[in-house]
Parts: sequence; structure tokens; C-alpha cells
Amino acid sequence: MRKVMVTERLTLRQLELNDSEAIEKLAGEKDVADTTLNMPHPYPTGSATTFIKARHEAAVRGDGYSFAVTLTESEDFLGIVGLHVNKTHNMAELAYWIGKPYWRSGYCTEAAARVVQFAFDELELNRVFAAAMTRNPASYKVMEKIGMKHEGILRSHIRKGDTYEDLRYYGLLRSDDRNQA
Repeated sequence: MRKVMVTERLTLRQLELNDSEAIEKLAGEKDVADTTLNMPHPYPTGSATTFIKARHEAAVRGDGYSFAVTLTESEDFLGIVGLHVNKTHNMAELAYWIGKPYWRSGYCTEAAARVVQFAFDELELNRVFAAAMTRNPASYKVMEKIGMKHEGILRSHIRKGDTYEDLRYYGLLRSDDRNQA
């Protein structure tokens, strides 16, 4: 799948092997990894290539899609927005991270909204959901801004390092009104 999506400021495209260095640099920031559910810290050198290959294989199977978030004008790599698809239940988990130099610019919200549109309009999924650590309001604010509904908090649901973390879950149904304010 060679899907490219363009928003007002961004181009979302399939990850490429030459994104490895940017991924390792941006994901290697402690502040990025700290509140990202499955991001190791330090980010292991060379593992971005393995990640990219695995995400390509997932796309071929239709199990998941990961998009590089880039600035349309400069082509700067900002982060990743992806979907982990559950075909049995016709739904996907939305996941994302943006490099720290690009925080508080609305890029994540813009990219996530476009990927959710892709999930409903092109993949024809019934549901998209996402989770964020309760101590990461910036992440769950993205979910709220793109119209996702708060569905609850799962207490001590995951372990990040040696700490159990509560997760806030959000969801959006194909039948929901998706017009954001």
C-alpha cells in the first residue's frame, strides 16, 4: 500500500527505511518515550529499521498502517500516526507520537484526524479507539479535539518501567458525528 494523505500543513506517507535516523533521534528523547505506551528508552540503535519493516508487513496483511508525519513544505519528519487493525471486530487502535521539537503546534491533532478519516472512509472500520496515560493530558486532548468520546479509565492497566499506569480510553464510532468544533 502506497497511501499518501495531505492535510493543511502535513503530508502523511508510508514509513520509509530512510526515516530510521529521524525516528531514532526523535523517539530517543526521554520525554517522548516517557508517556508513549510501547516506546523503549533509550531507543535501541538500529531498531527503527526493524520497526519500519514490521509496519510494512502489517500494511500488506491489512493488520495495521503507520504513517510518517512530515511537514509538506520542508518534508521534515515529525513523528508517526498509526492504526493497529483488529479485522475480527472491524476496529482499530489509533496510536501516535510527535517529536518534542514539534510539540504544541497542533500537528498531532491534524495528523490523527486525517488517519481516523482514513480508518472510516477507506478501511470502512466501525470503531477507532485510543488510550493515553492519565498523566499525559496533551495526548488525550488530541483524542478529544478529533471528536473521540471518553469511555473510561483503566486503573494500573499497563506497566511503564517499574510503574503501573492508569490509562484513559477514548473511542469513536463510524456512526458518530465526526464534525469537530
